Amino acid sequence: MASRSLNKVMLIGNLTRDPELRYTPQGTAVCTIGLATNRSWTTDAGEKREETEFHRLVAWNKLAELCAQLLTKGRKIYVEGRLQTRSWTAQDGAQRTTTEIVIDDMILLDSRKPVLTEGQGEVAASTVTTGAVSETTASTTEETTTEPLTASSVSTDNTKKKRVEETTESEKKKEDEEKKTASEEITEQLTEEINTDDIPF
Repeated sequence: MASRSLNKVMLIGNLTRDPELRYTPQGTAVCTIGLATNRSWTTDAGEKREETEFHRLVAWNKLAELCAQLLTKGRKIYVEGRLQTRSWTAQDGAQRTTTEIVIDDMILLDSRKPVLTEGQGEVAASTVTTGAVSETTASTTEETTTEPLTASSVSTDNTKKKRVEETTESEKKKEDEEKKTASEEITEQLTEEINTDDIPF
């Protein structure tokens, strides 16, 4: 019966530097990433301690290109992968060994907004300026297309004004007549109700 084993690493931490993207002679993309993780604990004496571990991550192929494109120093990420130990001979002839984590999954855990470069800022500013000029032009066009005043239009306006004044005066006279009629009716009613015999002399 074959024995079962597992080589799996899961880390959450912050990048210690910007990713470094390279290509092998065969054209395969490889990206190296530095990641720091922290561990906190309290001693028996009640003293709080904290230590930091530094990890070397390696991504290959499409994931390597994505990491180089999206990641920068300080960003918080989650990665999954496997431990790998390799050895090589350095330029000074010494034998070197390193243990790294070959990742096969990466998730961004922060929502940092992209920073506009100087050129992008100029483009944005020119866009805003262009919009303001367009609005000014449209406003000027609307004012220009307003119908000009002529002698006939002035005459028409005067006629309308005169008609309004005549209508108002007619309505005022009618209202005065109605008030006068109502006043006369009330006076007659009061006269009929009063009996001259009841008035002492």
